[in-house]
Amino acid sequence: MRPTIVITDPGQEQAAALMVILASPEEFEVLAIVGSAGNTTLDRTVRNILQVVELTGRTGIHVHRGCPRPLVRELVTAAHVHGETGMDGYPLHEPRLEPSDEPGVQAIIRHLRAAEPHSVTVMQLSSMTTLAVALVEAPDIAASIREIVMMAGAYFEVGNITPTAEFNIYVDPHAADIVLRSGVPIVMLPLDVTHQLHNTRERLDRFSALGNQCGRVVDALLTFSETFDLAKYGTDGAPLHGPVVPLYCLHPELFGGRQINARVEISSELTMGMLAADWWQITDLPRNIFYARTVDAPAFYTALLALIARLP
Repeated sequence: MRPTIVITDPGQEQAAALMVILASPEEFEVLAIVGSAGNTTLDRTVRNILQVVELTGRTGIHVHRGCPRPLVRELVTAAHVHGETGMDGYPLHEPRLEPSDEPGVQAIIRHLRAAEPHSVTVMQLSSMTTLAVALVEAPDIAASIREIVMMAGAYFEVGNITPTAEFNIYVDPHAADIVLRSGVPIVMLPLDVTHQLHNTRERLDRFSALGNQCGRVVDALLTFSETFDLAKYGTDGAPLHGPVVPLYCLHPELFGGRQINARVEISSELTMGMLAADWWQITDLPRNIFYARTVDAPAFYTALLALIARLP
């Protein structure tokens, strides 16, 4: 079992990622789920996390509030994609669970200080503010992190919130810069991978055909959020982002990539949040991330479907 800290800002596709994580109690020991401002405001993301936790029945999981805004810049959200609640598309009831009183930064520090060296996986599904603050406040915790597996960045696909930047990095590029320079092993699952995963109608229908509520919720949520991307990209299905993180942890053999150097632009307004990914190894800079480039899409969706089938 892999000790895991999850940092997320659901978001429909991140709700699906959370379901995968919570469907895998024998694979992931979830130490904490930390809400992050990003796809929507912090209050709404925490509410959305609690709704997903209740939906899956894993109500013993501790949910914490992360940082409410980026380190330097104003918060940018994505209501134009995810709707007013950040997770529109299926009428889930108001959560009965409450978040922990312990702030997310302190929870991350506490769990990592109590852990064995190089043992805890951090699943970073959102902007990186909370993780960056924890690493700055307590640099010693880096030694307990096995790896940070993040859905972030782009090179071949360039940007999805500006012409040059991917959303999770753009929301807080200064935090992303801190994390990428932390020296912790990092796996980056960028738009270059998620844009190979298309939520076609046939694939979404398979979730509802499972016959469980969680399958119907996944279908409904991803159907809602795909409207924007279908119009934008003109493909047969919207890209699927969040679930790549837990699927990589469970099935790394589905992904291909290489170790490269990557840095984040934090000074130019024109290219703010752009990932300078040295895929072609032009520089001699330290190769600080494993950058995924390919994914076996049919096998990915088969594995994802089997995990959602475990849930109520």
